[in-house]
Amino acid sequence: MIFNTISYLVFLAISVVTYWSLPHRFRMWLLLGASLVFYGLWRIEFVALITFSAFVDYYFSLKIQDSEDARWRRIFMIASVSTNLGLLLYFKYTYFIIDNLSPLTGITASDARASIGNILLPLGISFYTFLSISYTIDVFRREFVPIRSFSHYLTYVMFWPHMIAGPILRAGELIPQLVAPSSPGRDAVANALRAILFGLFLKVGLADNLAPLVDEAFRLPVKSIGGLDVWTMAFAFGLQIYFDFAGYSMIAIGSAALLGITFPQNFNWPYLAGSPREFWRRWHITLSSWIRDYLYLPLSGLRATSHSSGGIDIQFQQTAKRAGGIGPTPALFVTWFVMGLWHGASWNFALWGIWHATFISLFRLISPYLPSNIGPVGRLIGWGLTLAIAMLGWIPFRSPDVATTFALFGRLFDLHSYFSLGFRENTYLVVFIMFVGMLTLHWMGKIEWQGRLGRIVHGVASTVAVAAATFTVFIFLRPVAQFIYFQF
Repeated sequence: MIFNTISYLVFLAISVVTYWSLPHRFRMWLLLGASLVFYGLWRIEFVALITFSAFVDYYFSLKIQDSEDARWRRIFMIASVSTNLGLLLYFKYTYFIIDNLSPLTGITASDARASIGNILLPLGISFYTFLSISYTIDVFRREFVPIRSFSHYLTYVMFWPHMIAGPILRAGELIPQLVAPSSPGRDAVANALRAILFGLFLKVGLADNLAPLVDEAFRLPVKSIGGLDVWTMAFAFGLQIYFDFAGYSMIAIGSAALLGITFPQNFNWPYLAGSPREFWRRWHITLSSWIRDYLYLPLSGLRATSHSSGGIDIQFQQTAKRAGGIGPTPALFVTWFVMGLWHGASWNFALWGIWHATFISLFRLISPYLPSNIGPVGRLIGWGLTLAIAMLGWIPFRSPDVATTFALFGRLFDLHSYFSLGFRENTYLVVFIMFVGMLTLHWMGKIEWQGRLGRIVHGVASTVAVAAATFTVFIFLRPVAQFIYFQF
């Protein structure tokens, strides 16, 4: 089951009404049962895999909590994390490893693949693996006391609004809410429904209608593509993946809110960022903060004494203690390399990670020399450069292979190619309108509507927006395509 279907909306409505109709002691069971149904409708056999993985984490977390021997606590933690990473490695990276090792073994990749059979990637395995790892590590660090009920822990792992593609929540954020949810008031319900509506609008109204243009553009031979076309491809896919994933996150946040569960914000207008560091405090916030706390900081030799809302490249120089490690800059590149491969078993994703690590590192070097008040012109330049870096970074993310990526980047430096257009005229127009429309909506949201006339204008604008979004969703709501991040 996926969010952009009538069946999901019916499932959500039944689940919410039943949940609040049940006595408190039965509500957790309802969440667990609904989550099992939600995931089982995709592939029922993988429910057993998730249950096994969850039980391993549950069992070893209790062993970690109950043990006073530091050596055994570490052994239990490593056993739990290794099990999760082993499953992820097998299902997601076996073919990738085979393809890269086959030249060394003398066995063709196709023969090696055939010998191990077809491996189907479990839906959402990357996300619930991170969820489970953070739980075990938090228990090991004595930052969270593990729960004794396996059904409660399994509900935490499988809670359907966030299980497939996030937001990635920590145990301390979600489990207390599952145990004691807050009944949403009228305003909270209205905000939740609005989030679901506009999330669906972003997905089916914008992302799904951009998808054919993006697919067509990336199918064309590189030699027929000019420099302006590469920029258009980058912006088109950048908008598509943003509308797609931000839409998913809004539906997830709204769905959870109807059940009295508050999810953290996952996107905050990332294409308005003024620096590479700020971009990653606005894009997929829960993932970047997870990577920061469980990979970047341990590798860098820094131990955080406080938490920020997101972003990998944060500076803890004044609030951290040296704890071994390879240092901040090498850790930054290793972290981004891993983060790239986490998105997909391809060197293209690793290249995407190195791309961002490079520009974040460059920003680190120049930021001490920038004035504290750069003014509107400086902010405009920072925004333009960050936007270009972020959008061009989507080329390796979307390209079929590394060779195509470098060939497309090469077209950017062929000045003569800018005078020829390889796409139909509507491609450029649609991308331009959607980008300007996004900026306009952000600007309108900043307006403070004051006075009686202002309230009337704001009310009319809000009503029109809801009506337009509802009409668009009604027209386009059909399971045309799953969400992009489902493949990760």
